[in-house]
Amino acid sequence: MNIQASPAGDAQTLEKLLATRHSCRGFLPEPLADSVIERILAMAQRSPSWCNAQPWQVIVTKGAATERFRAALCAHVVKEPAAPDIAFPREYRGAYLARRHACGFQLYDAVGVARGDRVAAAAQMLENYKFFGAPHVAIITTDEALGTYGAIDCGAYVSNFLLAAQSLGVATIPQAALASHSKFVRDYFGIAGDRLVVCGISFGYEDKSHKANGFRTDRASLDEAVIWADDRPSAAPRS
Repeated sequence: MNIQASPAGDAQTLEKLLATRHSCRGFLPEPLADSVIERILAMAQRSPSWCNAQPWQVIVTKGAATERFRAALCAHVVKEPAAPDIAFPREYRGAYLARRHACGFQLYDAVGVARGDRVAAAAQMLENYKFFGAPHVAIITTDEALGTYGAIDCGAYVSNFLLAAQSLGVATIPQAALASHSKFVRDYFGIAGDRLVVCGISFGYEDKSHKANGFRTDRASLDEAVIWADDRPSAAPRS
């Protein structure tokens, strides 16, 4: 069998993009050129999907449209409770809770929010709805009839959007927070009622001097994430 491996440089490029991409929480105000945004979208459009359904639809803001949406969303969230289309996790527990806490504490430490300072923590939370100053936002929606698999397909699209942006020197942050007020977002943009808001992606050029960009989260080891099923000696079954 003649199997040709991909060039080693391909793997190295992907490894670099995965290693250097991070969730940006402080952006420069300068907008991206339309050609850069279109290139990101074109690359993300190559994402795989169940039966090639490609359920994602994307609304992208720029210029004054971003500013209007930013102001309207901030005004809404301070007076209305969250109501996502797709239920948020019932609970975080075990390692998932520990990782969530670690990420939050890293952010608060970076921006100088003391533990227990609820006022400062609430102000930092509101930055989500200010898009961390990003000049652009992408709102990702899926067809409700496709259910869980449509949302999974959109997750693949989001991941590829982030990597495509990173390859062009564009910073991103995927935001479930923007889906926490799905009805408002749907009404604001006139999104059809049979589409679910999955998440948003704020993007632009990173403000590298911003304190919120001064930390990086870690990743679990393969031993924590992978269970091998092969010819290795059998381990005791998990209870």
